Amino acid sequence: MGSFSVWHWLIVLLIVVLVFGTKKLRNIGSDVGGAVNEFKKAVNEGKGESKPDELSDKK
Repeated sequence: MGSFSVWHWLIVLLIVVLVFGTKKLRNIGSDVGGAVNEFKKAVNEGKGESKPDELSDKK
């Protein structure tokens, strides 16, 4: 009773598409994807900064 079936999710998806439109949803998706990529780059840069310290300790 507490979980939604596939039909419920399809109806919700249809309503969201009707309200926002496909172009706006595509723009939102690309914005979120870009933000995730920038976050991953920042995390990798942060990891890269700690490695030179470890290497200098070994010498």
